[in-house]
Amino acid sequence: MKIGLYFGTFNPIHTGHLIIANHMAEYSDLEQIWLVVTPHNPFKKKSTLLDNHHRYEMVYQAIKDYEKLDVSDIEFKLPQPSYTINTLTYLLEKYPKHKFSLIMGEDNLKGFHKWKNSDIILENHELYVYPRITKDQTETTLKNHPKIHLIDAPIVEISSTFIRQAIRDGKNCKPLLSDPVAHYIDIMNFYK
Repeated sequence: MKIGLYFGTFNPIHTGHLIIANHMAEYSDLEQIWLVVTPHNPFKKKSTLLDNHHRYEMVYQAIKDYEKLDVSDIEFKLPQPSYTINTLTYLLEKYPKHKFSLIMGEDNLKGFHKWKNSDIILENHELYVYPRITKDQTETTLKNHPKIHLIDAPIVEISSTFIRQAIRDGKNCKPLLSDPVAHYIDIMNFYK
């Protein structure tokens, strides 16, 4: 099975994440999308994250009605901080019959060469890249790489940071969240 791995802290998961994940499931050759909840991204401050199980639960609630989407806590079991190459190595050992690809925004592709063992990742895995609006107009030579697929997905400019701040400011941001996630955040009194 060809599986797309969509990594994120999902703090919280929002409709933009769902639009991208569903689009990849429906409009690419990926058969299933696993939303991999990352416990700690080496490029993000850990203090701003909700506990792992809360972020996992929100992703689970958000995607439970999507047949081609699944949530993974695989990185919770791996050494921290999480590096994609370690996760891919573990997944290949655990699921030798699956073929794993990465899903990332165009902005992440520009910094991909800085990732740990990025050359090995690209040698063994395909990348599915969705467009982003970025201020940095720097082109990357990777766009023409045979293992990189630029997917004509909707451009979604919603950020979890914006949502967290909106909640702190007492704004109604329910249109940016699926109903189960908005409810979970509300009953748990998160981000206030």
